Amino acid sequence: MRQAGQSGGSCGAATFRQSWGITVPASNTDHRQDLEQQIEALKQQLAQAQTLTALGELTSTTTHEFNNVLTTIINYAKLGLRHKDDQTREKALDKILLAANRAAKITSTVLGLARNRKAGQEPTNLVELVENTLLLLERELNKYRIAVEKNFRPIPAAYVNGNQIQQVLLNLLINARQAMPNGGRVMLKLAYDAQGDMIDLVVRDNGCGIPADKLPRIFEPFYTTKAGPDASGKGGTGLGLSMCRDIIEAHRGRIRVESTIGKGTAFTLKLPTAAKAGPKRPPAAVPITLPLPTATPANECR
Repeated sequence: MRQAGQSGGSCGAATFRQSWGITVPASNTDHRQDLEQQIEALKQQLAQAQTLTALGELTSTTTHEFNNVLTTIINYAKLGLRHKDDQTREKALDKILLAANRAAKITSTVLGLARNRKAGQEPTNLVELVENTLLLLERELNKYRIAVEKNFRPIPAAYVNGNQIQQVLLNLLINARQAMPNGGRVMLKLAYDAQGDMIDLVVRDNGCGIPADKLPRIFEPFYTTKAGPDASGKGGTGLGLSMCRDIIEAHRGRIRVESTIGKGTAFTLKLPTAAKAGPKRPPAAVPITLPLPTATPANECR
């Protein structure tokens, strides 16, 4: 049997190329290009599917949060109707205005995730992005008794695709929550690395930690230490952290993880500043690699 790379009789196809497990004769240019186009289309479909999955996981949380806002508005409207004095009515109207502004913030953030934004990066306020992401997860974090600590130092604008970075942050925060089934603390830190002209975004939890022998593989597609989705239906596919790595690397950034069993895990994202990246930088297409699924050990932490 002829091996790839050997010349072969009348076929004339001397070189073979392998892509995603498909072996294609190099001389068959049209066929190869067609397959490459199909693979690229599949990558884009997967990226879109992951975006919709993240959005779907937030549906229940944001629906309950929006219902809480409406309850506040209704109760204070009733209060204003019952009491005729100006002081009580003014208080009720102030509360209604605050609740309505909160509702508007929730809907605009969800719509921002749902819309098909352009693939390019732009100067982005990471403090605002982090705050908006926490707003989406506020009810879920409260439900599981997760306290949030914020340490935001002065930072320049980042040059990123805000929608993609928000997906990464959502994934890391949900992972952190799942690592603390009995409650705990999440620390978010933003700092400027002047030496590298990069912005550090740190997500740290005090959960169960990741075993040292599993750390080198956590960014591999389909590798997971979870037995499956948790009670909320989130996680367990092994694609979340792989997607995070692909997005950060497409931004010419870096992602690293530190973890200690029993003490917790910290993910650090290093993202370029707007000044470092420059306005003429081409859009980042998120590369997504999919090897065949492999068997993974079961573990409840991550």
